[in-house]
Amino acid sequence: MSAALSSLSIQDEISAAILQILRAAKPELTCEIPEKLALERPKNRDHGDYATSIALALAKPSGLAPRKIAEIIQAGLIARRDIDSVDIAGPGFINITLAKSSQGGVIVKILQSRKSFGQGNVLDGVKVNLEFISANPTGPLHLGHTRWAAVGDSLGRVLTAAGAKVTREFYVNDRGVQMDKFGASLQSAALGQARPEDGYHGAYIDDLAKEIITGNPEVLKLSGEEQTNSFRDIGYKLQLAQQQSVLDSFGTHFDIWFSEKSLYDNNFFTHCQEVLKSKGHVYQLDGATWLRTTDFGDDKDRVMIKSDGSMAYFASDSAYYISKRERGFDICIYMLGADHHGYVGRLKALAACNGDDPEYNVHILIGQMVKIMEGGEEVKLSKRAGTIITLEELVEKVGVDAARYTLIRYPVDTPMVMDVDILRSRTNENPVYYVQYAHARICAVLRNATDVGVTYGADQIHPELLLHERERELIGALGEFPRVVAGAAQLREPHRIARYVEELAGVYHRFYSDCRVLPLGDESPSELHSARATLCLATAQVIANGLDLLGVSAPEKM
Repeated sequence: MSAALSSLSIQDEISAAILQILRAAKPELTCEIPEKLALERPKNRDHGDYATSIALALAKPSGLAPRKIAEIIQAGLIARRDIDSVDIAGPGFINITLAKSSQGGVIVKILQSRKSFGQGNVLDGVKVNLEFISANPTGPLHLGHTRWAAVGDSLGRVLTAAGAKVTREFYVNDRGVQMDKFGASLQSAALGQARPEDGYHGAYIDDLAKEIITGNPEVLKLSGEEQTNSFRDIGYKLQLAQQQSVLDSFGTHFDIWFSEKSLYDNNFFTHCQEVLKSKGHVYQLDGATWLRTTDFGDDKDRVMIKSDGSMAYFASDSAYYISKRERGFDICIYMLGADHHGYVGRLKALAACNGDDPEYNVHILIGQMVKIMEGGEEVKLSKRAGTIITLEELVEKVGVDAARYTLIRYPVDTPMVMDVDILRSRTNENPVYYVQYAHARICAVLRNATDVGVTYGADQIHPELLLHERERELIGALGEFPRVVAGAAQLREPHRIARYVEELAGVYHRFYSDCRVLPLGDESPSELHSARATLCLATAQVIANGLDLLGVSAPEKM
């Protein structure tokens, strides 16, 4: 195995080998060769470990018979040590069976790599700014934030595993009228007055007002606007600290807490405006300052400075993007709520106005709503916030692992339902329990193996003994992990990791049911027992690695 391919799955190695064979076949093969080739896993294992129809796809553009192209591929692959056979079926389907030593090599690689198995280099050195949970510091984090807290953190782990240099950033919306309403609401609660109708409500405001008075009794000696501003500023710090504490307990950590207000410090916004003006896309109209985003597909131009001199929301958006690029980030990932579809066009147009490639430098994920069911009914109200349920309350109901896993396992652009009763159950209906139980079961098997004298480890593979269909199926599934991680990173879809570990758990349970790992009765431990126990050890490692990418624990006992 070459150093360049060392981080690839066996599937990707063979795919790359096929493409190399096809490129070397010129001038006989005159058509353009694709950049990538995805091998399939045949449902019928008699058809080998991998299959491809690439010969059929290239037949028409090349003018060659598909079987002729298949024979070219067959001749090039059969010399590889990691391949046992290459068969041509029908008009040109290619079925590939791995050598037993290759299967053993997958297990050895897992056990040698340990926690780093699955990591790759498809995004090697790319600097990524991952912005998620852009929240106002005016209340508890709610269920929408909770979905991003789980998905964003997992995406950061997946991107890092693919070689990217990731900075996780929380954008604090600490500028604007909502902060003044927050301060007025706290002031009213502290003074026992009716809160502003358009202010903030919920028991947390009362709790926060009491905390402010207890820690800062001098605030009651102030009056008017000075008192309101004091409640606002102290409340802001306390609420932000509460958000940080809750996220820490949820396993979600940020490298930077970026203040919106800071965009206007030291004339930074003016600098950003000059940057965009130098690119020729800023203009004045009706006393306002505009960015001509329609030049790049936006549905309308965007106001940055209103005619009354106040800043539009887009002012912060534009300055924040310029800030990210000037801080050296190659890719800026925005994770936005379901009501932010309109931001996609304007943010990509903003990037283009800055002279960037909007399809590379900006990636936007839109998250859909989450519904919680308990006892057959939807849970809507929060004890503390008075409205939608909070992150803390969800964790109280199902725990960190179940909450994180469930929020991550669905594509973010689809609405989802969390059934509290299922997530509390210890059954196969509960996906996180199903996966964690597989890991705990393997750990129990390995403890028992030690007790009865079965040795296992990287030097106990004996791949020539692992002939059972379930063993081949399990080894093949383990070998897929690096490819799944790379795909999840490139597509920004961490739910692929959750679905993979669920499938892997199912494959393991079938293997365990059909392949006896431990000796029975007075039976002496054999090399087959050692090989199967070693396969169990590799499986536990991959499940643990997958769960770690989700920020979920891999218990050894349940």
